[in-house]
Amino acid sequence: MIKKNEEKKAAIDLRKKGFSYNEILQKIPVAKSTLSVWLRDIGIAKKQTQRLTEKRKAAQQKAHQTCRNNRIKKEMKIITQAKSEIRKISQKELWLIGTALYWAEGSKQKETNVSQGVSFGNSDPRMILLFHKWMHECCNIPKERFDYRIYIHETANIEKAKKFWSKLLNEYIEKTHLKKHTPKTIALHANNDYNGLLRIDITKSTDLNRRIKGWILGITENLK
Repeated sequence: MIKKNEEKKAAIDLRKKGFSYNEILQKIPVAKSTLSVWLRDIGIAKKQTQRLTEKRKAAQQKAHQTCRNNRIKKEMKIITQAKSEIRKISQKELWLIGTALYWAEGSKQKETNVSQGVSFGNSDPRMILLFHKWMHECCNIPKERFDYRIYIHETANIEKAKKFWSKLLNEYIEKTHLKKHTPKTIALHANNDYNGLLRIDITKSTDLNRRIKGWILGITENLK
């Protein structure tokens, strides 16, 4: 009985110091139901309450971080597996991939502008590289017919963006079009990865755009 009284007193002291039930049970190995009876009328001071709150928050953050790490591991495993399923791209596959990419992102001719040339813009450097390679290798466009322009927010690091796109394509890119500030877009440009959008125009390419339209129609008709 003396031991139980000592354990109860020790448990109450620990609780008043802000220890959680689990922490107390680690030091005083009794049944949780017994501990609950001992401590049901024991209040704890504001400072100790804050300690428990911070401990719970730390536990929640740790659990969140563990879940995040597990999600990242799962994501990387799936991506790595999927990546291995793609083999070396043939010239014909590049031609079809490039056509589909232009279908989604490129400028098309309309009834109001039947002379629209080939024009492609994107902020994703991988898409830009793909389009660039497609134009060179599948459409046989020489480098002197490429015209580059960076569309970028006026408050961004313009020189950094010029260096980024120039290095990516191994071409000196000077032309820029500055976009005015709007509250909706400022948050998107706050990070250091922002380099604007690169637009590539191909000179004297009206007929090429018509030909690309034919390729797109050929893809859709052969899906049937």
